[in-house]
Amino acid sequence: MREAIGMVETRSLIGAIEAADTMVKAANVKIMDFEIVGSGLVSVTVSGDVGAVKAAVESGEARAAQVAEVISANVIPRPHDEVDKIF
Repeated sequence: MREAIGMVETRSLIGAIEAADTMVKAANVKIMDFEIVGSGLVSVTVSGDVGAVKAAVESGEARAAQVAEVISANVIPRPHDEVDKIF
């Protein structure tokens, strides 16, 4: 994996959908994964250039926080190749 990855996790499906929509509109990123974790937790993962992913995650987190509880948000600038196996 050569691209950065960013994740936003919310305690709401609506919050995660809002985050995903905002992230792809805010920067040139691709949605890699959208997972309903359980107990109301939903995770969205995007990939792209480091700057784009950082901008997307910041925007997505801010938007999701307006409609739901944001559990966590994180950017991994240069994930190890083994991380590819997760996706």
